[in-house]
Amino acid sequence: MSEIREKVDVCVVGAGHAGCEAALACARLGLETVIFTVSVDSIALMPCNPNIGGSSKGHLVREVDALGGEMGKIIDQTFIQSKMLNISKGPAVHSLRAQADKANYSRAMRKVLENQPHLSIKQSEVVELFAQDLDKTDCLYQKRITGLRTHTGIIYEAKAVVLCTGTYLRARCLCGETITYTGPNGLQAANALTNSLASLGIEMRRFKTGTPARMDKRSLDFSKMEEQFGDQQVVPFSFSTDPKDVQIDQVSCWLTYTNEKTHEIIRANLDRSPIYAGIIEGTGPRYCPSIEDKVVKFSDKPRHQVFIEPEGLYTNEMYVGGMSSSLPEDVQLAMYRTVPGLEHCHIVKNAYAIEYDCINPNQLYATLEFKSIQGLFSGGQFNGSSGYEEAAAQGLIAGINAARSIQKKEPIVLDRSQAYIGVLIDDLVTKENTEPYRMMTSRAEYRLLLRQDNADLRLRQIGYEVGLLTAQQYHQTCEKEKQIITEIERLQQIKIGANRHAKTILENMGSTSLKTAASLAELISRPELSYEKVASLDPNRPKLSHDVIEQVEIHIKYEGYIQRQLKQVEQYKKMEKKKIPADLDYDGIANLRLEARQKLKQFRPVSVGQASRIGGVSPADISVLLIELAAKEHHVSEK
Repeated sequence: MSEIREKVDVCVVGAGHAGCEAALACARLGLETVIFTVSVDSIALMPCNPNIGGSSKGHLVREVDALGGEMGKIIDQTFIQSKMLNISKGPAVHSLRAQADKANYSRAMRKVLENQPHLSIKQSEVVELFAQDLDKTDCLYQKRITGLRTHTGIIYEAKAVVLCTGTYLRARCLCGETITYTGPNGLQAANALTNSLASLGIEMRRFKTGTPARMDKRSLDFSKMEEQFGDQQVVPFSFSTDPKDVQIDQVSCWLTYTNEKTHEIIRANLDRSPIYAGIIEGTGPRYCPSIEDKVVKFSDKPRHQVFIEPEGLYTNEMYVGGMSSSLPEDVQLAMYRTVPGLEHCHIVKNAYAIEYDCINPNQLYATLEFKSIQGLFSGGQFNGSSGYEEAAAQGLIAGINAARSIQKKEPIVLDRSQAYIGVLIDDLVTKENTEPYRMMTSRAEYRLLLRQDNADLRLRQIGYEVGLLTAQQYHQTCEKEKQIITEIERLQQIKIGANRHAKTILENMGSTSLKTAASLAELISRPELSYEKVASLDPNRPKLSHDVIEQVEIHIKYEGYIQRQLKQVEQYKKMEKKKIPADLDYDGIANLRLEARQKLKQFRPVSVGQASRIGGVSPADISVLLIELAAKEHHVSEK
């Protein structure tokens, strides 16, 4: 039998949220790309929660969109309910979240992939990667990727490979004592690739995640639950979506609660849970625990929230958010039926836990390329993260950098002051993550600057320069920025006198009267006032879009805080600019503690700033490192 060989530029392994973004980025940058999936029905699959966005995750989706990614556009086309979270708090933590029609989301993304020039879809399991050894004297890498082989024996020669295997590697699903060796939703697992990765020297890990049951809508009593509505005025995820196109009739979600009876059933059956019986090997996500974990770890809480969410417009399946589990089916049915509204529930799909192989992401550069293997990139849950949004963000960056490595262009690395994506990737590659990593607003030191509302102003220039955004899209952002600056300057210049007219208006709005003239900007900065509320004092104001007005108001109200964070960013940038030579001999640095020497050799940080964020490297170690770098610079300058 003759061997079949194909030549492409990029192979993307996996077609989940990371794989889709990676493949689209490579193809849109003109590279011949093939994306592999164990099933075309799993393209952009949502095996767990039926939503996109949420606290901090909404920021990631907005940033993916600003860079030229696809996730925001697809959810705008397929959402069935949308809500802005944390609206009672400051703008730094406002986060958009949308319920998706899961089937429509997958179909819409698949349609984009199928019609993307330079991109081919291949339903086939990848079983082996090929890499050739490199001369260490000429290169920091040990190997260079050359291609891969599928289970049917076809060899694809490639200049770069992006691994986005999600939760499929050696996956097994657990429901009590029942174990099935499949990927999510009963799809085929990928069982051969792990051995190939290990043979290339890649350090593997075993993580787990879980999902709750799906129930038949007709068996639920919604009169015992609290109805949860979407926003009256929907804000789109994508900066390219016309807001008029997302004002649709929305479906409701529902809220109910567990109770002590629920908890009693769980506690009585913990010995039948694979987690507590020691059957599960993998580490689970701390911030998305199973209901068993909640009951054990938060034993003082009399109840836990349960969100009942529709999986789509054309199905009766309802997602039971907040009650993921790996308990046996009989225990699941008993515990679910203690929850108000679920007394007669019919389970369509049992809750289950899933274990899978992933990597230690400390093996990656911030470009998401492996430090030891040139041309091999990775993104998504394979990197030890959790969540669709985290996956899409990594997939996009991995895809962009795979393409740029082939094109001999400088890689794109977003730092912690530029984007949540920068925080996400920096945390993955510099910190020792022993559980699936989840993005949170508290992880971002400069979150007032990294708001979801200004992602386009922060990142669209990069998306345009990379080649994923059009000149028109970038021009729109430039024009928006110009309007914001012009309007802020206008408001700072217009003075309102301490006259009777102004006094009456301010008193009617519960604000203090003026004793001397004040600018409109000064009035808007008052907590009780806003851009809209001072309109009667500003009859000649220009007609501006909601997006521009939002930015103007945030800049005025939070100017002091913003300026403070900008100064903090300046200090951060100084440390990031102090580069560390890739071949620096840490063993030769006197006074560097043993632990710091070991960690620095393991992580190989590219900057002093990155080195300072590695666990086990103290401020004293950084001082020693700075002295060493200064001495080397002095030695070079003398030559």
